Amino acid sequence: MKNSRIANDGLVLLGCGKMGSAMLEGWLARGLPAASVWVQDPHPSDWLRGTGVHINAALPANPAIVLVAVKPQMMAEALPTLKEMGNSDTLFVSVAAGTPIAFFEATLGAQTPVVRAMPNTPAAISRGITAIVGNDHAGAKGLDEAELLLSAVGEVVRLSEEAQIDAVTGVSGSGPAYVFHMIETLAAAGVEQGLPAEMALQLARATVAGAGALAMAADEDPAQLRINVTSPNGTTQAALEVLMDEKDGFPALMRRAVAAAADRSRELACG
Repeated sequence: MKNSRIANDGLVLLGCGKMGSAMLEGWLARGLPAASVWVQDPHPSDWLRGTGVHINAALPANPAIVLVAVKPQMMAEALPTLKEMGNSDTLFVSVAAGTPIAFFEATLGAQTPVVRAMPNTPAAISRGITAIVGNDHAGAKGLDEAELLLSAVGEVVRLSEEAQIDAVTGVSGSGPAYVFHMIETLAAAGVEQGLPAEMALQLARATVAGAGALAMAADEDPAQLRINVTSPNGTTQAALEVLMDEKDGFPALMRRAVAAAADRSRELACG
């Protein structure tokens, strides 16, 4: 990882569950020295113990970055222990859902550089996408550093304002669950048409994964890819007439689903 400030001053990882472990693995693979990383976690895994990073040791006084990856319900207990690092050059990057930048500023100090990030679960296999937004004290430099770290587990996009994080939650944050449910229901529909359950699931899983990979690799947008595989009066058109129905199909259903997730994200942020 080509950032001498992080390597020299150190990186603190607060929480090392699935997301934290995926990020740490990516950083180490990209050349961040294990000796430059301090991990605070109450239940370190065997994998973590084998990485060579500092685990639950005394922290550097002014690390380059503190990446907060604890569960939101643990935030109020964990974050105040780092208050001495606030109002300094240490950048705080949070991947904790539902915790606004204002909470970090109130807990650590109003001059603390903070970047809030919304990753999703495919980050565990380095196929995630993360949206980031920072406060004025983080600035462009802080966003660059956060993007460098988070790109270890997938793509990164930058938001223009923190309020957009709720929409991101509805699309990509919660979105993997929508796709998993689609695989479930597609397989169940195949069983209804006479396929063995195991085969139907294999077909559904591979179809969704393959179509997603094609959408990522192709130059055409998803609408054109759909048109490409839809023969006039064919089987795909028959199915799409059901799925694309404005009242009962995907358009209305997906709008309601994304809105429900975004609304709940706003509620959680308000406590």
